[in-house]
Amino acid sequence: MESRSTWSPSTMLIWLLAARTVYAAPRPTRLETPTSLKTQYPPSTQGARLLPPETQGFYPTKLEHEGHPYVEPTPTDSGNPFDVSDLLDTLGDSDTLLDWLLPGINLDDSDAAPSSPPEPLAWWTPTPRPKPSTSSDNHIYDLFSTRPPSSWIIGSSQSVTPNPSDTPTSTPLQVAQGSFITMATNQDVFIPLPTGAIPSVVSARNDHPVAKTGINSTGPIETNKFYAGFFLGTQSNATFTHPYSVFWAKGSGILQSWGMAVSHIEYNLVANGPTNSHIPGNPVSYYINPIGIQSVVLSATELSSSTVLTTEDPLPFSANAVLRPQAGSSQNIVFPVVQGMGYVTAVYTQLQPVIQSAVYFREVVTAGSPRPGIFKYRATLSDGTVWLLYLTPENGQDPDLKLVSTTNLQGPAGWSGTIQVAKNPGGTSGEKLFDNSSGVFPVQAAVSGSVTNNTGSYRLAWAKSGKDVQNTPLMMFALPHHVAAFDSTTKDRMTNITLRTTTKGIATAVIGEYWTMTEPDLPVTMDFAPWTPAAGSSPLLTAASQQVIASVAAVELQQSIENQTNLNSMYYSGKALSKFATLIYTVDQLLGDHASAAPALENLKKAYARFIQNGQQYPLVYDTVWKGVVSSASYNGGSTGADFGNTLYNDHHFHYGYFIHAAAIIGRLDPSWLPNNRDWVNMLVRDAGNAAADDPLFPFSRSFDWYHGHSWAKGLFESFDGKDQESTSEDTMFAYALKMWGKTIGDASMEARGNLMLGILRRSLHNYFLMDSDNTNQPANFIANKVTGILFENKIDHTTYFGNNLEYIQGIHMLPLLPSSSYVRSQKFVQEEWDAMFASGASDPAENVAGGWKGVLYANLALIRPASSWNFFAQSNFDYSWIDGGASRTWYLAYAAGLGGGPS
Repeated sequence: MESRSTWSPSTMLIWLLAARTVYAAPRPTRLETPTSLKTQYPPSTQGARLLPPETQGFYPTKLEHEGHPYVEPTPTDSGNPFDVSDLLDTLGDSDTLLDWLLPGINLDDSDAAPSSPPEPLAWWTPTPRPKPSTSSDNHIYDLFSTRPPSSWIIGSSQSVTPNPSDTPTSTPLQVAQGSFITMATNQDVFIPLPTGAIPSVVSARNDHPVAKTGINSTGPIETNKFYAGFFLGTQSNATFTHPYSVFWAKGSGILQSWGMAVSHIEYNLVANGPTNSHIPGNPVSYYINPIGIQSVVLSATELSSSTVLTTEDPLPFSANAVLRPQAGSSQNIVFPVVQGMGYVTAVYTQLQPVIQSAVYFREVVTAGSPRPGIFKYRATLSDGTVWLLYLTPENGQDPDLKLVSTTNLQGPAGWSGTIQVAKNPGGTSGEKLFDNSSGVFPVQAAVSGSVTNNTGSYRLAWAKSGKDVQNTPLMMFALPHHVAAFDSTTKDRMTNITLRTTTKGIATAVIGEYWTMTEPDLPVTMDFAPWTPAAGSSPLLTAASQQVIASVAAVELQQSIENQTNLNSMYYSGKALSKFATLIYTVDQLLGDHASAAPALENLKKAYARFIQNGQQYPLVYDTVWKGVVSSASYNGGSTGADFGNTLYNDHHFHYGYFIHAAAIIGRLDPSWLPNNRDWVNMLVRDAGNAAADDPLFPFSRSFDWYHGHSWAKGLFESFDGKDQESTSEDTMFAYALKMWGKTIGDASMEARGNLMLGILRRSLHNYFLMDSDNTNQPANFIANKVTGILFENKIDHTTYFGNNLEYIQGIHMLPLLPSSSYVRSQKFVQEEWDAMFASGASDPAENVAGGWKGVLYANLALIRPASSWNFFAQSNFDYSWIDGGASRTWYLAYAAGLGGGPS
């Protein structure tokens, strides 16, 4: 077993969730006198600059198709369309929680400021901690939840025992006193489902196609989170924390360093694809940031080709990347990597630090001490950028860094302590703000949230470690959608420090240990019927509309539900189940024709039963390696791209979202169906959108990223450009499915969580994916594309994984058309997109589009011109090849009529 990584003895971890512990402005720091400043220039060694600085990087413009077969998500059969036979579990009881975190310590709850700075903690020995009480109904992601027990039951007969070698190697952090604030009253959105065994029909396998290497954890792994580059494949792909990216240099580049490289990309380095003259405005087809620029590398003289990188404590918002000179070494560098971190932090244990730059140091200034025990250096690189370095030695002694070359700044041997690096774009005022928060760093994060009436509120909060944590505030970077949703208290703590992110606009530094965001106008009244933000639900259709819809439904109800759902793909099968559920709901509830709907509902339940009994062509299995429910299609030598990479955790929110949506409708129409089937559907919820922090079988919120405000679709596939997502509409569908399944089964927390996710998605999609003409977060030369196509963490490519037709690229952000579509796709956006792309005489007129995409485009038209949409689907010579395999003409007619387009 490898040695456990530990923090410096003078550091302590603290939860600070109250405003009393936040400093909105810099506190006085030690004055820097001219005599305390010393400037070092690179020595003029002959040949030292034979190689030019590496300032360009690598542009991986090729689309990585691993896990994405070149097939459409909306296959249309060319024959008869009716024969498709091919942080804390509780914040409510802080006394109980603190007793658990700090047994035997008497904590003063006084609001008075400490009379003197807190003493550093002595070395401590971690002891096992029991699970805290869960008596409160207010939940937050549990940062300190216990790991899974040594064994657990899967189903009624499967016992899975984790490998003892998977024991976590990171030492738990000491916790100091903080103040704990619960979210607003009313509905908590993170009350989890029961975390017991999954249905016994799902067997367990321990031979996942992707071996778990380079990662230490016995618990469920966050397969779709931002730090996967540390443990997948070469382990050298970038992790994007925004605004920084960090990656293991692994002997690459002119430095041939084995340390951790830090990069931040300005817009002048962005490469653009060719312009598309077919689209008004001639937008570029993609933009991409260079990777591999090693602006600053945090390394040590002991690191070489024997260095090993291990990912430890992988959590939803953070992980520890640990470098050791050799496997099992007690010497190490721990990098606590957290989304939005203001500095890149490295915690050294008994190593000689080497701070390197492949861009080359122009000068390094010894810039005094912001506070006693912290030593600052100001490094200017050859590209003119200024980076601040803060060193906090464990022994308190001046590290006296020496600039030994244009690339290397070297510290003392056998050194232990913390090095932080930050890029300063703000001159003297920015430097004072960085000084003010130096010495502390985030190590973990948590999310909590609630819904009151139609207003949602959620909070991101950070645990921190470092020097004098009680009196030193964190600095974290917020994305534009955070800033737009900040409450007044959080907004008051924003600074003037801003840095560009790779694909999410400008990040803003905010002082403090938590942010609170508010989302108004949640779609709490939205149900299964057509719905608009202005008018709400439209369950009543005119008699004339009903007559037309009934005639179409009579034909579509004759389709074989059995044949169209018995497929070799969870994705396509789920789409078909959802399609038929919506069709049957329309007939039963919107037309009031229970007699016609009843036999179809029975057939739908029989088709669904195949999956509940795990009798589909590729049954689900429980993966004990990464921990989740996956398709068996890629086992036993099957392609890892089978079923869009489901086995490797691609697209689970898409695939399972359709099943959850269909189940919500079935359960609504026949509540007696729920008792025997609820657990299977909840298993899918736990896999793709779990609210539980301590579930031993599934991670928390696998797909939805509560920092980015949307989901990531890429699972266990190595990628130059990080995680990505293509279909924003299917991401929305998943949130809507959670909402409606929660409503059907009477789970108010799940329903509220779905509503809040929809509110967050509406804002984040508007900011980053669905681009109005006045969008300010994406480049001006790109926004005329109207949608991003595929948004990666490092690039945006106006394309799809299955083709470049405009109807594909735009349409994948439309389907499926559901009540939630009108909530996230504003009329302004839809009108601009239609006029530019699909109107008569536009780039790709909808009337000229063939196949199922034509139906998608005209169903989307109902959001702005429902009468035109109705007329298209109601025409007497309608061609059913215009309906894709995941939709029905019946629903499209009802949708257009419900939005006001049907005859009076």
